[in-house]
Amino acid sequence: QGVANTGSNTDDSAAATRDIDTQHMDKFFDAMQSPKAQKNKRKRKLARHPPEPAPDSIKHLPHITKYWAQRYRLFSRYDEGIQLDEESWYSVTPEKIAEHIAYRCQSDVIVDGFCGVGGNAIQFAFTCNHVIAIDIDPHKIALARHNAAVYGVADRIEFIVGDFFNILPQLKPDVVFLSPPWGGPQYLNQQVFDLQTMDGNLDGIKIFETALQVCENIAYFVPRNTNVDQLASLAGPGGRVEVEQNLINRKFKTLTAYYGELVDEDV
Repeated sequence: QGVANTGSNTDDSAAATRDIDTQHMDKFFDAMQSPKAQKNKRKRKLARHPPEPAPDSIKHLPHITKYWAQRYRLFSRYDEGIQLDEESWYSVTPEKIAEHIAYRCQSDVIVDGFCGVGGNAIQFAFTCNHVIAIDIDPHKIALARHNAAVYGVADRIEFIVGDFFNILPQLKPDVVFLSPPWGGPQYLNQQVFDLQTMDGNLDGIKIFETALQVCENIAYFVPRNTNVDQLASLAGPGGRVEVEQNLINRKFKTLTAYYGELVDEDV
């Protein structure tokens, strides 16, 4: 089992000394101290979008409006026509994390088992030859197809409306990505997120076992408070799992567990 950070800071320093022979020095002088460099007290400000009020469609939903301020973290091209339903505001993978996962999951054919409005599927389309995006909700599939067109990758994604447990056994992917519903923001109220009970309707262990029937290369995207022992147990006796912490602006957001050939051998 390995644990990795998607971001790290290093501070390497080196010092050199020189010996000076003063045996034959008979004159001395005091050098004036070099003037101190003037520090620029003005800190460079990061470019930020000016605050805008939430649109009428969500401004009456206080648990959603905070995500409105983070919309460009969810989709950098939000202003180009991205569409989300109410649930997707708090369930879509932030774009930078989705980009990183897509880099880790480069392959020929990848299945996104619970694609939602397409946050991950869109990024997979940039690193994989063919993406199969599944969701049981036809409205979410319609939004995902629309959002993929905004990013210019709709032609590289095959969208399927259907039940993950029925559709996946019919496919032969190289990688399976799993990000099933977590049960809303309430998952953060739990001290430990139970992978088996998840949102109360799905069994996260059964989901993994279903994926394992068709492919050993699995990436499992889960809440940061997920029971890591459960993630490790999914690898089976003698198996390996790499559990990666996903950070945004140095804040711990989520976990991604990698199995099979997705495990980084250097970890």
